[in-house]
Amino acid sequence: MANLNRRGIPMPFVSRARRVDPPSASSSAVATADDRPAVRERDSMVDSAVYADGVRVASPRTLADTYRALDETRGGMAWIGLYRPSEQELMSLADEFNLHPLAIEDAIVAHQRPKLERYDTVLFVVLKAANYLDVPEEVDFGELHLFVGPNFVITVRHSESPDLSTVRQRMEAEPDLLALGPQAVLYAIIDAVVDAYSPVVAGLANDIDEIETQVFGGDALVSRRIYELSREVIDFQRATHPLSAVMLALERGTAKYGVTQELERRLRDVADHLTQVNERVDAFRYLLRDILTVNSTLVAERQNEEMTRLAHSSNTQGEEVKKISSWAAILFAPSLIAGIYGMNFTHMPELDWPFGYPLAVVAMFGLSGLLYAVFKRRGWL
Repeated sequence: MANLNRRGIPMPFVSRARRVDPPSASSSAVATADDRPAVRERDSMVDSAVYADGVRVASPRTLADTYRALDETRGGMAWIGLYRPSEQELMSLADEFNLHPLAIEDAIVAHQRPKLERYDTVLFVVLKAANYLDVPEEVDFGELHLFVGPNFVITVRHSESPDLSTVRQRMEAEPDLLALGPQAVLYAIIDAVVDAYSPVVAGLANDIDEIETQVFGGDALVSRRIYELSREVIDFQRATHPLSAVMLALERGTAKYGVTQELERRLRDVADHLTQVNERVDAFRYLLRDILTVNSTLVAERQNEEMTRLAHSSNTQGEEVKKISSWAAILFAPSLIAGIYGMNFTHMPELDWPFGYPLAVVAMFGLSGLLYAVFKRRGWL
């Protein structure tokens, strides 16, 4: 059986925006604020306001109060900001504003890619905010879900960033822009998210410059840093590239859904900034790949130089061993003869021979000279 909202509309098949005009007396008798299901409030509501002609006219503290204030404000717009809301709160919003179950499911589960989906007159937008942490050299991502209808904007944050309070303050300071309705709020939030990409790009560029210095300085740990930074660039790329499709879809729907020329110009400006970010991020990825290749080449060259030095040192040691061995052999020959005659045996015929001593000396020098000539010819000496 289909899931019905409080107005009796099958939720899986129909998703319409709630009426902008306040309900009549007869309809109020059927569905008043007191008849709505009670919602267990938590600290998930960061801020909630109802605006008329770009000016805040109410600051409800609960969802029920927001519903009531919006009903009482003709031509009003509600902007509800939530931080990690409960499933019960999201179901209350779905019942009140006829949000599609698939969008609600995505908002509950989170971990979505940047995208834009249209359910009749309600837009469901997923954005990825980014913040660069310089010390660990990591990009911290925050997920933001937006429900944008004819007279309401609901923001659901699943992380600390982005800080939408500054966006709200900026919009409230420009009532003429805020008076353009929920589409103006959507523009302002996307603009803030894209603007926050610039410090991330600057941080990545600075780290790449440092890596280039490390590479040519011969730092042995730079390869790991290159790889880790490459992973951060890829993750950042996954957050920024799908947003281009979101901007393109918004641009294509400007004429169909009556977006003013002022908002068209502002959205094109945001799209231009996003294109610049994507181009820089793509360049970072290619640059890091080239740096890793250069680093591998430099490491190979240094290894070859080290092997050459080791080989040269080994050859030098071999030459020294040859010289030592040659002189040891040359000196061993006379030592052998002297050692034999130094044993002083009684029956040695050469002891009584007058030419024994001169012949022994000549044999010593002759044998040593012969060995010297042989080693010299072989290049050992």
